[in-house]
Amino acid sequence: MARLPIGSTSVIFIAQRSDADADGYAQAAHAMDALAQQQPGYLGMESVRGADGLGITVSYWASDTDAKAWRDHPEHAAIRDAGRDRWYMHYSLHVAEVVRSYDWVKP
Repeated sequence: MARLPIGSTSVIFIAQRSDADADGYAQAAHAMDALAQQQPGYLGMESVRGADGLGITVSYWASDTDAKAWRDHPEHAAIRDAGRDRWYMHYSLHVAEVVRSYDWVKP
């Protein structure tokens, strides 16, 4: 991930997956990734998941308004409801403003 613009918004999603419907989850995650990339203000996303099902996804947006528009997108809202019903045991979400951003690459 490259440096983020100061003032951009990071949405940090921490979730514990259930054992239910792994194929459905994978399809939905792929569809949401593709849809998010088409949204105004989308800057990128990073995601990791452990063998125990605990995952962290951080999406980056040009502004809080853009992040809220993604939250409110009808297809995203429908998948979020499916996640609550089937795919997640629990989750937490944190929204933060980027005040500093830097990266490092081994020479």
